[in-house]
Amino acid sequence: MAVLELYTKYNRVWISDEEHVWKSAEIVKDFHSGDTVLELLLEDGSEYCYTVDPSKPQLPPLRNPDILVGENDLTALSYLHEPAVLHNLKVRFVESRIIYTYCGIILVALNPYKQLPIYGDAIIHAYSGQNMGDMDPHIFAVAEEAYKQMARNHKNQSIIVSGESGAGKTVSARYAMRYFAVVSKSGSKTRVEDKVLASNPITEAIGNAKTTRNDNSSRFGKYTEISFDRKYRIIGANMRTYLLEKSRVVFQAENERNYHIFYQICSCADSPAFKNLRLLSADKFNYTCMGGDINIEGVNDKKDLEETRQTFSLLGLKEDFQSDVFKILAAILHLGNVEIKNVGDDKSSLSDPHLAVFCELLGVSAEGLVRWLCHRRIVLVAETVVKPVPKDRAINARDALAKHIYAHLFDCIINRINTALQVPGKQHAFIGVLDIYGFETFDINSFEQFCINYANEKLQQQFNLHVFKLEQEEYMKEDIPWTLIDFYDNQPVIDLIEAKMGILDLLDEECLFPQGTDQSWLQKLYNYLQASPMFEKPRLSNGAFVIQHFADKVEYQCRGFLEKNRDALYEELVDMMRSSKLPFLANFFQEEEQNAAISKSVKVKPARPSVKPANKHLRTSVGDKFRSSLSLLMETLNATTPHYVRCIKPNDEKLPFEYDSRRVVQQLRACGVLETIRISAQSYPSRWTYVEFYSRYSILMSHVEADLNDKKQTCKNVLQRLIHDSNQYKFGRTKIFFRAGQVAYLEKLRLDRLRGACVTIQKHARGWSQRRKYLALRKAAIILQQYVRGKRTIRKTVTAATLKQGWAALVIQRHWRGYLLRQVYQVVRLATITIQAFTRGWIARKRYKKMIKEHKALVIQKYARAWLARRRFQTMRRLVLNVQLSYRVQQLRKKIDEQNKENRGLLERLTSLANSHSQTMEKLQGLETQLEKSTNQKASLEKREKKAKEDASLVSIEVDALSLFVSLLQFCLQRKQFLEKTFERQDHEAEVATLKEEIKRLKEERVILQRKLEEGAQANSDLQEQVIQLTKHVKLIPELRRDLNNLQNQRNNMERKMKQQMTSDESEKIYEVDDLLSAFEGLQKAIRILENHQREQKESYETQVEGLKLKMDHLENENSKLQNLFQEKSNVNENICQEVSRLSSENLVIPELKLQVSELQRQKQELEGLVEEQNRELTEITHNLQKKITEESSQRRYFEEKAEELEEAKRELQGRVEELEEENDHLKRQQLMENEVKSKLREETSRLTAENMDFDELLDQKDRLIKKLQTQVKSLETSQKGSAAAPAPHVNKKIESIKVISTFSSHLLFLKQRGVAVNMIPTLPAYILFMCIRHADYLNDDAKLKSLMNAIIGGVKKVIMSHQKDLEFLSFWLSNTHQLLNCLKQYSGEEEFLKQSTPRQKKNCLQNFDLSEHRQILSDLAIQIYHRFISVMHKTLTPTIVPGMLEHESLQGISSMKPTGFRKRSNSFYEESETYTISSILQHLTVFHSTMSHHGLDQGLIKQVIKQLFYLVAAITLNNIMLRKDMCSCRKGMQIRCNISYLEEWLKEKELQSSNAMDTLEPLAQAAWLLQVNKSTDEDAKEIIEKCCELSPVQIVKILNSYTPIDDFEKRVTSSFVRKVQSLLQDHEGSAQLMLDADYRFQVTFPFCTSTQALELLQVPNSLHLDFLNRI
Repeated sequence: MAVLELYTKYNRVWISDEEHVWKSAEIVKDFHSGDTVLELLLEDGSEYCYTVDPSKPQLPPLRNPDILVGENDLTALSYLHEPAVLHNLKVRFVESRIIYTYCGIILVALNPYKQLPIYGDAIIHAYSGQNMGDMDPHIFAVAEEAYKQMARNHKNQSIIVSGESGAGKTVSARYAMRYFAVVSKSGSKTRVEDKVLASNPITEAIGNAKTTRNDNSSRFGKYTEISFDRKYRIIGANMRTYLLEKSRVVFQAENERNYHIFYQICSCADSPAFKNLRLLSADKFNYTCMGGDINIEGVNDKKDLEETRQTFSLLGLKEDFQSDVFKILAAILHLGNVEIKNVGDDKSSLSDPHLAVFCELLGVSAEGLVRWLCHRRIVLVAETVVKPVPKDRAINARDALAKHIYAHLFDCIINRINTALQVPGKQHAFIGVLDIYGFETFDINSFEQFCINYANEKLQQQFNLHVFKLEQEEYMKEDIPWTLIDFYDNQPVIDLIEAKMGILDLLDEECLFPQGTDQSWLQKLYNYLQASPMFEKPRLSNGAFVIQHFADKVEYQCRGFLEKNRDALYEELVDMMRSSKLPFLANFFQEEEQNAAISKSVKVKPARPSVKPANKHLRTSVGDKFRSSLSLLMETLNATTPHYVRCIKPNDEKLPFEYDSRRVVQQLRACGVLETIRISAQSYPSRWTYVEFYSRYSILMSHVEADLNDKKQTCKNVLQRLIHDSNQYKFGRTKIFFRAGQVAYLEKLRLDRLRGACVTIQKHARGWSQRRKYLALRKAAIILQQYVRGKRTIRKTVTAATLKQGWAALVIQRHWRGYLLRQVYQVVRLATITIQAFTRGWIARKRYKKMIKEHKALVIQKYARAWLARRRFQTMRRLVLNVQLSYRVQQLRKKIDEQNKENRGLLERLTSLANSHSQTMEKLQGLETQLEKSTNQKASLEKREKKAKEDASLVSIEVDALSLFVSLLQFCLQRKQFLEKTFERQDHEAEVATLKEEIKRLKEERVILQRKLEEGAQANSDLQEQVIQLTKHVKLIPELRRDLNNLQNQRNNMERKMKQQMTSDESEKIYEVDDLLSAFEGLQKAIRILENHQREQKESYETQVEGLKLKMDHLENENSKLQNLFQEKSNVNENICQEVSRLSSENLVIPELKLQVSELQRQKQELEGLVEEQNRELTEITHNLQKKITEESSQRRYFEEKAEELEEAKRELQGRVEELEEENDHLKRQQLMENEVKSKLREETSRLTAENMDFDELLDQKDRLIKKLQTQVKSLETSQKGSAAAPAPHVNKKIESIKVISTFSSHLLFLKQRGVAVNMIPTLPAYILFMCIRHADYLNDDAKLKSLMNAIIGGVKKVIMSHQKDLEFLSFWLSNTHQLLNCLKQYSGEEEFLKQSTPRQKKNCLQNFDLSEHRQILSDLAIQIYHRFISVMHKTLTPTIVPGMLEHESLQGISSMKPTGFRKRSNSFYEESETYTISSILQHLTVFHSTMSHHGLDQGLIKQVIKQLFYLVAAITLNNIMLRKDMCSCRKGMQIRCNISYLEEWLKEKELQSSNAMDTLEPLAQAAWLLQVNKSTDEDAKEIIEKCCELSPVQIVKILNSYTPIDDFEKRVTSSFVRKVQSLLQDHEGSAQLMLDADYRFQVTFPFCTSTQALELLQVPNSLHLDFLNRI
């Protein structure tokens, strides 16, 4: 269709306007070819006549239909031109409060001058993994597209952020880098992404400043390369800077500031850390007070400095480096305060206290600095002259020094940051973020603006070529004939600047001449470049030149160009800085010298050879440096895939959401957005897929066309019928390409068809309404006519006689009817009385019978309750007696043990006394024999001497006994010391073991050590008791020694007397016999006294022993009686239980066996082979374990001997491990295959280490078990005589050791649903595990119970970790873990869990151990399984939510697609993916529910799971609504409410209404209602506030701003209505978050449910092959 045909009545156009640039007008009259005037009606109601030249009609641009206004992509507009772009941006920014808009490949970002809640981590995760056109425009979408293309195409990417100062470039670049840091975690300990983000505060502090346009303006260009490894995780970054504005250090315009870092350090001048810098307030330094106000509203410089220092530390820049940086910054401030004075003509001098501070801080000579600031050395051919300089030159030298020092400091900090951001690792790809200044034009433009605009020319050229390339690729991909498009090429401007005899070339040439001036250089420009069409000479100025840039003409003032290009500093000042005592400063200028000598920078080859410098020390000019760096940048960008972000300032006053059309259009022209629009508009700008076209324009199809199955052919037929000019559209492979205006024409046809349909509907509706009204009036008229005619007939026929007859008839009828009614009443009354009588009698009899029955029932209940009470009393009495018997048996055992110990002690004491007595008697008898022999003959003296010797030998034997006692005491002490040493050795072993074990086991080891110390203390106390008993025996030794001494004295006396008798005279022999007789009598008396004393002691001991024996016999008799009673009772109970279990098992098993015989036989054959293989593997594992256990025991002994050497070896190994890690990293970078091999080796090493630790734990358990068994053997030996071991009830076969139990646990924990057993009882593993726990409790074996619990928990963790993505496994073990937890609670014996248990279950409660701690550990494990289970379901359900809830049309015919832009068609190569619907979501939910139900999961847990899944559906759906403007429509609200109803029906079907899952969908339901409700009046606003209570104010406003009409019949939400709602929401409490946290987890609670399963009736099927499990 021709464009002129679109200028018809009611269509709207744009006309130019001075204030708003463009304004809208409506066509009043159709325009025809040849007309000279286009009649228009402006929006203010006035008429306007637009003149048109008939020969070359230049009509105003047409306005897009309202349905296309506010689109995410400007290329989706039918009319692509400047006013359409400007209006679309205004509608989105002002009305919808949306700051981002796509324009083809460009993201246009308008600065809102307000913090918006659209940059949180939830938003980042929402955009992560999404296609670019699927979500609303956002900087995160551009970052995601760059990241995705890097991973998909393995090509480097770049994001180019440009715009004016204050447009938000720095913030946009910062958010892009933050996105990469969040979505691509490095996974290393260095946290590179945090360092990358931390570099921003530093660069902003040293490179940003306040300007008149922006409070945080970047005064340099920055290109940041973020490096990624092969897994696309951040491994480092590198930063390049361009054209720092050094002049800002020494000069700031009014209302501007210097760089932020100066004000930050001045704010902390009073801080102790900055005292040595001698800082003052910022308003007292010349370099910081030039602009006037030193503060920025809302900025705390002191707090910012703290953040800057923290980021310095985070990047690894130490305090020394920071101190040097602050010294140099303070020195620059002091240098600015150095006052220079005039001294005579062309001379200057300075003497200022700030100069001394400057020299002190930088370590330079004050005299030399004063001299070379005020003098200049001129080198001539024959001599060197030192010449004084005037004040102006000296000030310039001072400022140049300050600028150079700051520039070097800036470069040094950037280099240090780059060094800190480098991490070992090979870079696989990178994404570059370019934050660079946009096109600038001011009233006075100088060298900085020239360089900036030169850079933008280069970037614009690269942008044009890229856009042209993308357009060509799109056409070739769709097989559309390609025609050359004419686009603006700015190569002539670039040649004007950088080519042969260009501006930069002439500038560098002029800088070579010492006497060169700006004016002479300008004259050269006039002479050489006057012929260029891009260069102009101003008419009214001789000190400027004009360049025609791609954006606009710019007039540059030549003043200062040469000085800024030279960037010169006196060599004498440079030499002084090199000689500084501050190495940090001296290195700056040393590096400058080296760089000047050996330059490796990129050089751009000029058109002709440039003039070589005469001075070899002349530095490279600023222009040359900038040209080289810019060339390097362009090479980098050309090697990457670029993504463009254009930042726009909506107004110069920094007002939030204020839109100045003039300022915006100026920036749009400068940043290339309009050029993109122009290129797109020249060909086929509107592009629709066939599906979109069919959905949108199916209303224009005929019935024949709509019935065709081939939608593509249908679209072609419709277009050929509607648009006859085939050049206005082209058919591609997947899309239809339209020229400008054709989509608007189709929209007009569609609107006309809808309008015609509406007229037809209205016609029939109004006709039906009028017919209804007509029929109602006709019916009313007929009724009125009937009444009127009836009245007339009555009046004609009625007389007086007829009236009397009628009255009489009425009287007769009245009496007759009364009589009949009275008769009927009497009959009814009589019948009623009769019925009442019989009924009351029947009721009374029934009541009487009931009372009799109740009386009899009370009598029966009385006797029954009495019998039950007696039975309960007898049962309780028997139970109490049993408890008493068991308690008494235990007490008697303890008493018997104590008595046995006492008896042993008494017996030992008695034997010792008997031995001593026998020895004494033997001694006395020997003395008697000696005396007898002495009296008979003297010759037997020798024999008596021999006998004396024998007595002496007996004395030596007694001495030997004493020595034996002493040695025994020494042995006890040695034994005590040995035990202490063994305990010390054990402590040392514990220390060695703790070195092997992990940190989390320290607490357990400490508990074990404490227990060992207690055992050692107990052993020590036993030894002390033995020592005390021995000391008691030792006390008898002095008495025996006294007796022996007495006897020895007597013998000596006797021998002495005998010798006297032998030497005496014969006369004295008469008296010898008498003396001997008297002595013998004395000895006999003494012997009799001793014998009596000994006899008395013996008798007393014998009586005591007999009493104890009698007492022990009595106790043994009582104990045997009690044991017999207990044995009889246990036998009876055992027989009863066996009989009951046998009968019940037979009753249960017989019918099941009949059904399962065939299946069990088949499974038996299949599993026998498996069992044999497992047995062989178990034997091999057992053999290996035994070998390893022996090896570990030997290793333990070796570790005990080498404890200290292990410490040193550990440190050496740690160092070696670090070296190996470094070598491993290096090898990773070299070869990927070696990396995989090493990863496998590390996994094997970790597995062997874990097995080694398990073996250590097994050894410790074995040792503890051996010690415990030894103590049990000792106790059994001592109590063997007193009592016999009680038999274990209900045990047919003894349960095996801990190894068998752990083997059973490992077998059972790897069990999955298999066979009929699991189908019969889903939680069978939980019951079996609990029965094992109960058996260990019955055996009262603490070690076995702990080992079993650890094996259960460890096994469950292992199986969950190995199957953490298996939904079936997670559901199965969640159910069994919960059931095991319930069993531990139900059988714990606690009252709160026993309320619903049966008496038999109460009897099976645990008796000896409190497992509350293990219950807590098991509960934590169940929570971990639950969260893992939820995560697996989330991962499965998430891809279906958005397509099923939002994109799929569950209500056919109500949705209508709108045109999409460039992003939608180019983001992803149209992949054919699976289509999800609401049925897909319901199917997933059904599968989840059936899986949980099949595994016997508790109903309460199922409800919690479903509630969590419904919350996920609501959160993801609502978040997508918030981030997708195309989803905010009335029809989409209807779609969402329909899908919610499907979810509600599913809940009713599964009987899960009580799960409160629908409450989680309430925010989504309210959002859907908000999309459908009217949004125009104050009542509507109040209703929205009342109904949308679950939505936050931010969400309500976002939905209202994003509301998008699908058709022209719908109305947009006005800004006044949104403001009204916001005013009502001010007092509304709610979250400030825009997004719901989709990862939020409701707190899970595990409900306790009493199990009705009888443990004694459980059957373990043989098909499970749990042969090591014995039935008890």
